[in-house]
Amino acid sequence: MNSFLRWSIRLVILLALLLAGPMWILASNQVITDGHWSSLDRSSAGLAPHPDQAQEAVVQVYAARAYSWRGAFGVHIWIATKAEGAREYQLHQVLSWRRPTVVSSIDTPDRAWFGHPPELLADYRGAPAAEMIPRIQDAVTRYPQADLYRVWPGPNSNSFIAWVIRDVEGFEVALPTTAVGKDYLFNGVVALAPSGTGFQFSLGGVLGLMVALEEGIEFNLLGMSIGLDVKRPALKLPGIGRLGMPASVAGNLD
Repeated sequence: MNSFLRWSIRLVILLALLLAGPMWILASNQVITDGHWSSLDRSSAGLAPHPDQAQEAVVQVYAARAYSWRGAFGVHIWIATKAEGAREYQLHQVLSWRRPTVVSSIDTPDRAWFGHPPELLADYRGAPAAEMIPRIQDAVTRYPQADLYRVWPGPNSNSFIAWVIRDVEGFEVALPTTAVGKDYLFNGVVALAPSGTGFQFSLGGVLGLMVALEEGIEFNLLGMSIGLDVKRPALKLPGIGRLGMPASVAGNLD
């Protein structure tokens, strides 16, 4: 067997391993692949404090499986903010069908994402949230790739969220392994991990390594990540996400 054939077989095996998780997610019907987007659930999950009952400032980060078949590979993430005394939330996210892609709008913060319920990744309240909100709004306006969207390897909606988190001091969120695009570092190759507890190296979001206290160890290959969380023991697998102890929710509840 010549070396080319051996490397070809290894590449096929590697791709099969990377795709095994997403294919299992599809086969187990954990993502909605049928039905028109307009008919899918967009109701509140009841995770956000109602503005009439919470006067303090709020900053939350949510993730939900992406729309249609893309949900087998990863999640869509957005940031929700409410200033002190405000009666409504503002959502910040990147939408692939919009130009510019960055959208800041008044909306329900914890809505299902086209049939997929959201998961709360971060919850900041009170003074820490109030200090972060203007910095988040400023970072959103300075996002460097608002006219470009690539599902793979980035920049996409998760690349945007990771960029904002890194840009805002005190905004520390460990993004899930399924946040495909979070490892795209734009014009850089080294950056702080989104949690602020370590560092990551990445070549265009296609090949990289992250080592951080909150995220653990993650290897990124072809935009998909596999890793090990040591702090809260768990395996991190492409498409599947965590297998083990649940992740913690970042935040400061005053």
